[in-house]
Amino acid sequence: MRPVLLIPGISNSGPEHWQSLWEARHPGVSRVHQRDWEHPVCAEWLGALDEAIRRLDTAPILVAHSLGCLLVAHWAAQSDRAVHGMLLVAVPDPQGSSFPKEATGFSPVPTTMRARHVTVVSSNDDPYSTPEFVNGCVGRWNADHVRIGAKGHINSNSGLGDWPQGWAIVEAWRSEPATGEATS
Repeated sequence: MRPVLLIPGISNSGPEHWQSLWEARHPGVSRVHQRDWEHPVCAEWLGALDEAIRRLDTAPILVAHSLGCLLVAHWAAQSDRAVHGMLLVAVPDPQGSSFPKEATGFSPVPTTMRARHVTVVSSNDDPYSTPEFVNGCVGRWNADHVRIGAKGHINSNSGLGDWPQGWAIVEAWRSEPATGEATS
């Protein structure tokens, strides 16, 4: 079974967040842990992500939320390790007025993504981003774009529960053969 790595954003994902529910309910799903969830430094977080991917025998599916999306973008710009897919949910704008001041090194946002699949999921009322910023990322990353309406920051406050629509994307990617893996 293809591994799934969850990459939470600042403050980690709490027990009612869809990432935590997926980790608890689905085999082969694990979280990338960070030393300091409250004061993210991109270079430090990159090391933890790269180490988690390096330990795997199979190209994983990366499922990032919020600041985790920017982390994955920076990782993909620097790494040649293979990944099968990237599900990037609620990509925040690091130049936006709501971006956490505690997070350092996440800007500028890299312009390329290489994986077999890249899908960005956005909400039209995300307080940490704008539709214009997300559309720019989707275009530069050559990603598929799933818009889910007014769901805020697509977190535990969004009323998604274990978010079966998001898991369906991951499950479809997991069922694909491992041949022809793209490097990231």
